[in-house]
Amino acid sequence: MSDLRDKPSGSSPESAGSPLMQGFPPPLDRRPTLDNWDQPPYNRWAFQHIREILPTREVRRATTAHSFKRAPRDLLDLAFNGHDGRCLTVGRLLDESYTDGFLVLHRGRVVSEIYRNGMRPERLHLAQSVSKSFVGALAGIAIDQGLIDPAAPLALAVPELKACGYGDATLAHVLDMRSGVRFSEDYGLPDSDISKEEIVCGWKPRRPHIDNALPGCLYDLILMLGKERPHGSHFQYRSIETDVIAWVLERVTGTHLCDLMSCELWQPLGCEEDACFTVDSAGSALADGGLNATLRDFGRFGQMYCDDGWFNGRQILPAEFVRATAAGDPAVFDSPYKAIFPRGAYRNQFWSHNVDSGCFAARGVFGQLIYIDPRNHLVVVKLSTWPDYVNLPLVQDTFAAIESIAAVLTAEPD
Repeated sequence: MSDLRDKPSGSSPESAGSPLMQGFPPPLDRRPTLDNWDQPPYNRWAFQHIREILPTREVRRATTAHSFKRAPRDLLDLAFNGHDGRCLTVGRLLDESYTDGFLVLHRGRVVSEIYRNGMRPERLHLAQSVSKSFVGALAGIAIDQGLIDPAAPLALAVPELKACGYGDATLAHVLDMRSGVRFSEDYGLPDSDISKEEIVCGWKPRRPHIDNALPGCLYDLILMLGKERPHGSHFQYRSIETDVIAWVLERVTGTHLCDLMSCELWQPLGCEEDACFTVDSAGSALADGGLNATLRDFGRFGQMYCDDGWFNGRQILPAEFVRATAAGDPAVFDSPYKAIFPRGAYRNQFWSHNVDSGCFAARGVFGQLIYIDPRNHLVVVKLSTWPDYVNLPLVQDTFAAIESIAAVLTAEPD
């Protein structure tokens, strides 16, 4: 696959050599498979076609869609300094960071909406760990409705959790990823816990005679995880925590996660298109990374957080929960995270790269981002297909570009 991987950063499968999934049938080496769909170059096609690769369940949209007002600006020539001191422009960043969709909202209006790599307004794109923030929002709604006490042991809601390390953890612990449960989040390592999760949830094939000991579904995998330290200590990123939240939400509401999201978020937000989650063999949604939605619908979610939970003429999410999300504690944001963002934090399934700025973000591997800047009334959504799970320079350059956009837009009269 080096023929595409070595092309200039902004190139897409459609423009580089023989395109993916073209022909009747497409050539074997141009078809994403269960082994390679999330790796380059195949992810450039696959992240917009998940329903053709994996089983999914719909999140139903509203009957009447919310419509954004528009105040278009050409931001592509806006210059800023990159992480290495280079002078970059927003357009060049989009080229170099494998962009599929880019949306800028200022004061609730669409300032810029850009599609690349064959992406279209109605097409769903895989959110990866941006999905976690949506599940966090559902938890905030459930707390506000009195369905769950965030300080109560999770086993009160899901008695099966007594058999694993999560039984005496609380919803507050897992929302902030501060439980004491052991889970290794080492992407690409075949024996890490996250790799086992990918197999169990159906994202990767089972290896003959190796993965037979793994359970058949995601919730059974949770029950195999043990406790290694006290709950409530430092932050440690573990995707499985979001799936624990989803299980608790389903149990206390008696509703599948996809239907719950439709009722509490997708319809109130006035989303334009049905979304979907990938599901495992038991029909459980992969809450920590399996959401697929359109660029604008991701923007609606971000705008709701930007406006203290208010959107589409109603209070969808409690304002106190939104404000708490932006007020994470850097003191528990330990190594290795503190080395990258010294004033960073993680709260309610959102990242803050600097709590003093008031900004926070939903982030996912391969370059998914919803960036929320309430002080400057700014929301930026970026959907990408990086060739790598994690790329810190691209994260830093993207944040620098967004800060430059904020400075320009807020300097102008409303």
